[in-house]
Amino acid sequence: MRIGVDIMGSDHGPVVPIRAAVMAARELAADIRLVLIGDPIAIREGLAAEGADEARFDIVPSEDDITMSANAAMALRTNPKSSISIGFNLLKEGQLDAFASTGNTGAMLVGSIFSVKPISGVIRPCIPSVVPKENGNYGILLDVGANADCKPDVLSQFGLLGSLLAEHVYHIPNPKVGLLNIGEEDKKGNVVTQSAFGLMKENTQFNFIGNVEGRDLFNGKADVIVCDGFVGNIVLKAIEAFHDLLKQRGVHEPFFDRFDYENYGGLPVLGVNGNVIIGHGISNVITIKNMILFTREVVESKLNERIREAFM
Repeated sequence: MRIGVDIMGSDHGPVVPIRAAVMAARELAADIRLVLIGDPIAIREGLAAEGADEARFDIVPSEDDITMSANAAMALRTNPKSSISIGFNLLKEGQLDAFASTGNTGAMLVGSIFSVKPISGVIRPCIPSVVPKENGNYGILLDVGANADCKPDVLSQFGLLGSLLAEHVYHIPNPKVGLLNIGEEDKKGNVVTQSAFGLMKENTQFNFIGNVEGRDLFNGKADVIVCDGFVGNIVLKAIEAFHDLLKQRGVHEPFFDRFDYENYGGLPVLGVNGNVIIGHGISNVITIKNMILFTREVVESKLNERIREAFM
């Protein structure tokens, strides 16, 4: 297995992802190779500073790397030697089994859609997020930002994509899929959610349990909660803000500590022909290490193969 790691995408510079890669390599099997994409001088200096064996890694040089403020579509066209562009090229050519980055999220989405491209039958690839449950388990919320406006058939597909992720990566048997709405009744919501409800109810590929409300985000009613990216991103940011507020106030209740995104590292872009993992730009060493280890789990789960089978 070969996992590409974007060394130039971190808000903290290359030192943090290099250190994270060294830590991850110590926990990975010998047949899993980390491909570090970035400034070769910085990478070699970073590996030496960590006392790591350079021979344990592959180094792929990049230049003109994409900043967080860059226009995503334009940056990929005008920066073909950037770490993100190179990572997608290697993934597309089959030289990587996965590509993970904490860099420009827009560029990662554009690369996912226009480089490795959506799996046949997938209308809109999406980004999920993990939501902790009060019973100790985890749930999936999607979409959380890739698609601000969604038609009913797109939301229905999110239900299938989320169900496959929950089952094959998080090992939740027959995951319960709910549609986030303003009430539990079948006819609640706007035109889009009402139409999506009908499509999801008719879909036999996943276990649809009906509408769920915001109060159900953290209980066990649904394992997968579907919404458009506009709503999902607001929910996600509200959860993160709530966690930060509690942390600032010195609250360390174990359940609320599980809201910390550092525990999860990154999450896959669902529905594209390649394993693409996106993490936060502000991620620290432990977070990026977890992102790399999670990337291995996604590859081993053969999630993309399961998605292709479902959309045949």
